[in-house]
Amino acid sequence: MKLSDFDFALPRERIARFPAERRDGSRLMRLDRRRGSVSHHRFDELPGLLADRDFLVVNDSRVIPARLLGAIGGRAAEMLVIGDLGDGRLEVLCRPAARFRLGAVFSGEGGLRGEVLAGGQRGRRVLRFDRSCDEVLAHGYAPLPPYIQRRGEEAVARRGFDLERYQTVYARQPGSIAAPTAGLHFSPEVLARLRRERPVLRITLTVGEATFQAITAEEIERHRMGSEHVRIPSATAGRIAALKGAGGRLLAVGTTTVRALESYALLPEPRDDFHSELFIRPGFRFLLVDALLTNFHLPKSTLFILVAAFAGLERLQKAYREAIEEKYRFFSYGDAMLII
Repeated sequence: MKLSDFDFALPRERIARFPAERRDGSRLMRLDRRRGSVSHHRFDELPGLLADRDFLVVNDSRVIPARLLGAIGGRAAEMLVIGDLGDGRLEVLCRPAARFRLGAVFSGEGGLRGEVLAGGQRGRRVLRFDRSCDEVLAHGYAPLPPYIQRRGEEAVARRGFDLERYQTVYARQPGSIAAPTAGLHFSPEVLARLRRERPVLRITLTVGEATFQAITAEEIERHRMGSEHVRIPSATAGRIAALKGAGGRLLAVGTTTVRALESYALLPEPRDDFHSELFIRPGFRFLLVDALLTNFHLPKSTLFILVAAFAGLERLQKAYREAIEEKYRFFSYGDAMLII
């Protein structure tokens, strides 16, 4: 299939720069795949939209403050930490990449100093800092996507807000450099209501560069996903199998949860820890996931393509057109979609 098949026009004003005032106050579109019907709700109505035997699986990965703001030669520069290589060496994605020449020194908050040791493609660099990775990240910001446009004084003023809101209330396992954003809508109250009525199981996919990596090939079959670590404890896998065996419907919260579960289902032998490079696209046969809770995603992204594989491309395109007409808010801080 062509990458252009997964494109759509989105008015800039539909991109959410801030989340809803309340986590569970965002809007929720419900898409019924069998009927092709759409209905409109608020996220705090989610418990009432589920069937008796539905159960949820969430990604409990915790976002680290991986975005660093600073300067090189007195000119603004920033980076996203994607790996700790030890001895103060960090692998980063940087911008503008042209300023991160070999030998250039990045200066950041708290007296941070990092020298560029090695270069790479797509803005990738290795820097050596004067302190450990944890000490560097102590001065970091939430790794918000660039389209949220949190820069300069606004980034500083909103630092605490974004560090709290760009994190699910059930986050436990640190390491992700992007949030599993479908989970951002859950408030403690909604989560408590759900847990009183049905199982809510936790797995972990540590969100890395692969999740937001742009597709550059026009034929999507040529795209190769990067590797991301997944942990699904054997006890959790056993509980999932038992619930589905009893007629339960598995609702995956977010595309990262889908990829983790479907990667597990494809393992030659079950194991708790593994890495996934699974790129889900139309034609994929889903083995575990029966329903999906997700956000409204970027055009031509692996996330939009995954949801198209689950919902059907034509149904999804129609639902997105209606979402635009109904003024839904898109992307990471935007509204949610329940696909059954």
